[in-house]
Amino acid sequence: MRILNPPTASALMATARSFGNYDLAAALADLIDNSIQAKAEKIFIEFVPENDDVVVRIRDDGIGMDREALINAMRPASTHPKEIREKTDLGRFGWGMKSASLSQAKVLTVVTWQKDKIYGARWNIDDLDDWAMDFFENAEATRLLDTAVENESGTEIIWSHSDRLFDIGSNASIDERLNDKIAHARNRLSLIFHRYLSGQETKKLNIYLQGSPLSPIDPFMKSHHATQSEGEEIIRMGNGQEVSIQPYILPHFSKLSTQEKAQLGGDEGMVRNQGFYLYRNKRLIIYGTWFRLIPHGELSQLIRVRVDLPNSLDSEWKITVDKSDAQLPVTLKKRLREIVLNFSKKSTSVHRNKGVDFSKMGREPVWKRNAQNGRIRYLINRDHPLVEELLIEHQEKESVARDVLSLIESFLPTENLVKDTSEGKDGAIQAITDPDQYESLINACFISYIRKIDETPNLNGFLAFIKNVEPFASQWKYTESYVSENARAKWRL
Repeated sequence: MRILNPPTASALMATARSFGNYDLAAALADLIDNSIQAKAEKIFIEFVPENDDVVVRIRDDGIGMDREALINAMRPASTHPKEIREKTDLGRFGWGMKSASLSQAKVLTVVTWQKDKIYGARWNIDDLDDWAMDFFENAEATRLLDTAVENESGTEIIWSHSDRLFDIGSNASIDERLNDKIAHARNRLSLIFHRYLSGQETKKLNIYLQGSPLSPIDPFMKSHHATQSEGEEIIRMGNGQEVSIQPYILPHFSKLSTQEKAQLGGDEGMVRNQGFYLYRNKRLIIYGTWFRLIPHGELSQLIRVRVDLPNSLDSEWKITVDKSDAQLPVTLKKRLREIVLNFSKKSTSVHRNKGVDFSKMGREPVWKRNAQNGRIRYLINRDHPLVEELLIEHQEKESVARDVLSLIESFLPTENLVKDTSEGKDGAIQAITDPDQYESLINACFISYIRKIDETPNLNGFLAFIKNVEPFASQWKYTESYVSENARAKWRL
């Protein structure tokens, strides 16, 4: 005996609000996927505060939908995940537009047009009557738009009652509460769709957020002269499908400006953003993971591996409904581990080669080379501004501080250093790998600068002072950029 036992409409649609792990950026990305599938060239995203609400409108100039296509697009689980799809299809479960929109708002309205036909449909979480949705045609659908239709075809998605877009109960205005989320969404979308935004591999896509165009953020910085890469490798899966692998080694932070470093590091920094960058149809799915092949570390922070796969491998990679997670197929683990370990050695070499040449004239080195009676010793430079600062700060125990410096010099592990840095060795990394640690040294050097000058401190004076001090002189591009950017905020210059 079989009986019908369908889900309750209101309960299922309310549950759909929690499908996946959507934030604002991920929700917008799902809608942009649909616009790309609709062959859109321009997408406009607007946030419009209205009283205690914010209305979000996402309009594209794609091919639009007819009546039946709109009804199907608004149907929950409108496609089966195992259905064969077009190679350019960026969806999978038939939930994307619904779950993404409802994750941010209670009311989802879609208006679409083709030539002289225009239709609209709406789901309202608080007003569900079984599985009946509101449907609009002609003038009634047109009134749902706040600006006139300019293209022959297109679609506009409207979120309202956007209760999850801002923190209810905050004393700040809706504008203030939205600013951080919009800024974060701008950066994420610029990264997720960077290959579409650049137009170098696909037809160029233009996305406008609050009227301002998005610029692509290339996580591999391929245009930088110091970026290293090897040729693309194609791996054929058991079902005949191909996966493309291409590893990159990013430039050492000393060869970047602070803006370039911030762009590459994102919200969590360079260390957390190392790893695989998984793309499906040139759309970034997940990034910053090693799939547990190797641990995240300081020396591997410059490695990023681009992985391109077709949508026919979604099930093998177990891509989630919100496109925020995937799992590495067992058949690829061995080869990908080999690629990563090979590039880890090259990344280590990049860090090792950032050591400072203290023999250059006119610079204040950290170590001094002393040759006397046929013997060579390396001594800590007592005239280095930071070493001087240490001795000044410990004037009461200056003799102890000097003894400690002598102790370090006397027991420098020379034999081990020679052994570890000999040809074929991968160890002995002395250069700073963490930009935050480097920036801390710059801040400490400013204190020394203040002590040494008689006039009012100024930006040009500090730059001239630090330019002759190691390790800053050897890492000048980043040093100059950091000092110039922080002069007012940190040092009031």
